[in-house]
Amino acid sequence: MAERLPVLVLNQIAAAGLSRLPAERYRVGKDVADPAAILLRSADLHGKTIPASVLAIGRAGAGTNNIPVDAMSARGVPVFNAPGANANAVKELVLAGLLLAARNIAPALQFVATQNLAAADAEKAIEDGKKAFAGYELQGQTLGVIGLGKVGCLVADAAIKLGLQVLGFDPHITVDAAWSLPSQVRRAASVNDVLRNAQFVTLHVPLVDSTRHLVNDANIGLMRPGAVLLNFSREGIVSDAAVADALAAQRLSHYVSDFPSPLLAGRPGVLALPHLGASTREAEENSAVMVVDQLRDYLEHGNIVNAVNFPAVSMERESPFRVAIANANVPNMLGQISTTMAQAGLNIHNMVNKSRGEMAYTLVDVDSAPSAAVLAALAAIAGVSSVRGLPQPVAG
Repeated sequence: MAERLPVLVLNQIAAAGLSRLPAERYRVGKDVADPAAILLRSADLHGKTIPASVLAIGRAGAGTNNIPVDAMSARGVPVFNAPGANANAVKELVLAGLLLAARNIAPALQFVATQNLAAADAEKAIEDGKKAFAGYELQGQTLGVIGLGKVGCLVADAAIKLGLQVLGFDPHITVDAAWSLPSQVRRAASVNDVLRNAQFVTLHVPLVDSTRHLVNDANIGLMRPGAVLLNFSREGIVSDAAVADALAAQRLSHYVSDFPSPLLAGRPGVLALPHLGASTREAEENSAVMVVDQLRDYLEHGNIVNAVNFPAVSMERESPFRVAIANANVPNMLGQISTTMAQAGLNIHNMVNKSRGEMAYTLVDVDSAPSAAVLAALAAIAGVSSVRGLPQPVAG
């Protein structure tokens, strides 16, 4: 029986996902030594020693800011995530945020909670007090959606069904997202165009250098007086200082965020949630199942789906023997790989190579088992960061 691969789990991962790692092949736990893979959610790996044994990291969620992705790329270690697995959960919370702001629900709840409902005049007091919380309807309003990935597209579709006009902007929209985007969405020319023309603006972009403080002092003043800004992406995408100034100037009526900020805490109009976007049973299960399946496919077959630092590479098995190679995207790499294999007497049955920026990845099916010496020779090629021999797993 082959030795079971150890998988280190750093957070609470849904059982629906962990159950997809069969006990006869994997040893899963929070204290395993020399792990072949790491599964996590929010655990921060920056500044931590990641064992040399680690072949892959799986994040049961979308963001990977808690993982040193560049360092893993240099080691030839793919970092998997689960984009879209929690999209419906986030979409529903965004819709709740729209209603919380438009109907002044949070202060209305607080008002009722402070009333003495047993008092003789309680009904009159509540009836008189409700005037302070009058809101407006969503139908006919304009929602600006910045970022039209899976979440953004779902939000846009749901908003249209609620009767809102939708204005969308995403300079990097994918073909799949474009196909799934409702035809009623009007295309904005820029972020500023969205801020200028929408009553509600919701953000659905990753936190990278180009999106840090995407909404800031320079452009928040473009928003309509009384506008609502929603941030269920990442806290660094919005400047808290800019929001504070906009609320004080009544440029913004509400800031609905999934990321509590000490600067904004307690300010009127701030509705802060404790990072609830993906906190549903369904989202946690979907994310766990998705990332575990991807991780297992990589460990057993070398296939890569949804790695944030590797190209997508999948190849059906045509031989019991496979070699997986992570390498720099440089000229003559395939030539050196095939030459090394030919010199060792290996017949290449099938091969696929794809690149993503400076990173490339190669899968090679060969007709006989590659020896340790051949794998070492491949690893010695300049620019190769990792090499694995992958015999066909025994069914089970």
